[in-house]
Amino acid sequence: MRNNDNILGRLPEDWDVVPIGKLYDFTKKPKEILYSNYDQLPFIAMDLIPIDILYLDKFKLKKSTEISSGTYIEDGDILLAKITPCFENGKQCIVTGLPNGFGIASTEIIPIKEKAGTSSKYFLYYYLLKSDVRKLIAGKMEGATGRQRVPVHLIKQLFIPFPLLSEQQKIAAVLFKIQKAIEIQESIIEKTRVLKKSTLHHVFTHGLRGERLKETEIGPMPESWDLIKIGECCDVRSSTISFNELNRGRSKNNDVLCHAIKVSDMNLPGNEKYIFAANIEVELSSKLVYEKAIPANSVIFPKRGAAIATNKKRLTTLWSLLDPNLIAIIPRARITSEFLYYWFLTFDLASIQDLGPTPQLNKKDVEPISIPFPSDREQLEIVKILRAIDHKIDHHTAKKSALQDLFKTMLNKLMTGAIRVKDLDIDVSEVSA
Repeated sequence: MRNNDNILGRLPEDWDVVPIGKLYDFTKKPKEILYSNYDQLPFIAMDLIPIDILYLDKFKLKKSTEISSGTYIEDGDILLAKITPCFENGKQCIVTGLPNGFGIASTEIIPIKEKAGTSSKYFLYYYLLKSDVRKLIAGKMEGATGRQRVPVHLIKQLFIPFPLLSEQQKIAAVLFKIQKAIEIQESIIEKTRVLKKSTLHHVFTHGLRGERLKETEIGPMPESWDLIKIGECCDVRSSTISFNELNRGRSKNNDVLCHAIKVSDMNLPGNEKYIFAANIEVELSSKLVYEKAIPANSVIFPKRGAAIATNKKRLTTLWSLLDPNLIAIIPRARITSEFLYYWFLTFDLASIQDLGPTPQLNKKDVEPISIPFPSDREQLEIVKILRAIDHKIDHHTAKKSALQDLFKTMLNKLMTGAIRVKDLDIDVSEVSA
């Protein structure tokens, strides 16, 4: 029985099943190449190996005398990470652009190349991204827990479905086009985030009216703007109830739905700006809610430990109870909640934390913070601009997510022959060089 029959499943009758080691070569250093003949050599450390990006053309040049160990690689090789968790995270790529056609990589890399005219490196690259293949290989790693490695012989012995080269290339071409579309969306998202960062800086120092600027304790800002303290326009509150007491607050009448928020809830999908969901949601009596909870449209952020340095800020959407590691800024009538939220995105929380064995910040640290204060109308106009940028990021993030789902579906169906492309007219020039 082959070592991965359980994931190969039923394949088309015209496909073969062959060990990777018979179809692909595992790059080895030729005897005639002497590193000492070169002043510098390209070196690829593990941190340069990407996730979800096909090509790697970035490397460091190191003096050959400084390279004491490493794996010989050649231009066009698949570089497969073999150490946990890099392997489990999907670190792999096809290296390109190496001077002189070769270089050195981390010893934790397995370099693999295609056999010309027989196999497609792109086909293997994508096959090795299948989640069930990764899981199978991860289960056979060798070595101490936490630092296990994929043995080269395991990859060589791994059976792979093997259609004709022409179909391999068409399968790879379809997946390549989806992957490039994902990369385009990621590029748009990253550029839009850069735009947001520069826009935040501009609107909070120059405003929207082209006014003359004045110098203040927090830097330049428009002459018509005021400078006020957080304590003058907001209420600052932190935890007022233990989550262990939540059941005591339940009543049969006038129940109010609340989020009981922990720092980890800030990381839930969909909670990038607003807290739309929490792992704990409870219905409490209105009396207890009004006494203990903070209202919707409050700005919250971490107040204790290493989480402060993450600078995560969120807006609440329901009445919310906070665990002891969070603090809330509740805006009063003079300032809009989104304006306050966006301004806090420019503020480094670590600059006001009390240093010690456990860093923390409290009400006394937050209330004296000075913030710019434009008119109500200009606050709303600034929010509108920044909200539009956020919508663009959300739009392209959703497109990227949809493409990633499509990629996973097509990867499984193409690699098992559930979808056949052999008779389709597909441009394979991008995966046949």
